[in-house]
Amino acid sequence: MARRTRSRIPMCAVAALVAAAVSPFATAALYKWVDANGRVVYSDQPPVGVKSELVGAAAPPSNPDAMKELANKDAELKKRQSDRLEEANKSAKARTDAQKLASFCMQARTQASGMRRADVAMYRLNEKGERVPMDEAARKAEADRLDAMVKEHKCPPA
Repeated sequence: MARRTRSRIPMCAVAALVAAAVSPFATAALYKWVDANGRVVYSDQPPVGVKSELVGAAAPPSNPDAMKELANKDAELKKRQSDRLEEANKSAKARTDAQKLASFCMQARTQASGMRRADVAMYRLNEKGERVPMDEAARKAEADRLDAMVKEHKCPPA
């Protein structure tokens, strides 16, 4: 068994040396063309005056700006995500504000309508916290105040 191991070591060393010696040629460009006799010829030098095809060319050099481009694309993506989130927050706030305004407008109009109805008794609280009935002038003044608030808040028509 020790004998087998010894014979493999030189074989592995030789294989490694051959691989190291051949590796520069593996990345070299290889040209293919057909000569005047119709034979296919391969060479590392392109022929002069004959149409040749590049075969097994070396890999193109890596893009030196790849990291910058990747960072720029990542930054653009994050900006778009941030913009979308900001837009969603703005539209949610606008919906909430519109709902609050609609609720306010409905309440103000309902109260103003109630103030104008003569068949419903309206009361105010005095400084002692007692209910005091409102006379016709006070009801009209309160209805006018509520109408002014509706106009001030630019409530949409009912």
